[in-house]
Parts: sequence; C-alpha cells; structure tokens
Amino acid sequence: MSKPPKTNAVVELRASELNSQGGVFCPNPNMNLQSSHPRVYLGLAESGQARCPYCSTLYKLKDGEHFSAHH
Repeated sequence: MSKPPKTNAVVELRASELNSQGGVFCPNPNMNLQSSHPRVYLGLAESGQARCPYCSTLYKLKDGEHFSAHH
C-alpha cells in the first residue's frame, strides 16, 4: 500500500470542535479518498496545534481559541 501524498493543508478549528480530550482524528471527513490513511489521533490541547504524521496536514486552533476541558 502506498503512502498518501504529503500536503501543506492547514485545518483551523474552534475549541468546541475538539473532543473532550482536546484532540481530533485525521483523516478528517472533508478529505478526499486519495488522502486516505490509517486513522490517527492528534492532540491539540497542550500546544494548540498538531501535524499528521501520514499526510502532514496541520491542525490548529483558530486565533483567540483556547481549549479547556470544561468548555
């Protein structure tokens, strides 16, 4: 199986879009099938951003957004 193509995609998220642990999964539902790869959890709670090790998509909180476990 070949690796998906590397991208320079950036996905900006609101804190309310993160799960209760402060993360998301990649690939996300908006990605096309060519970007498909194994599902991987990315935690954004600590630094506000994370890069997918498969496709290099950068997930980050929108400016001014902060994750709180009690949001």
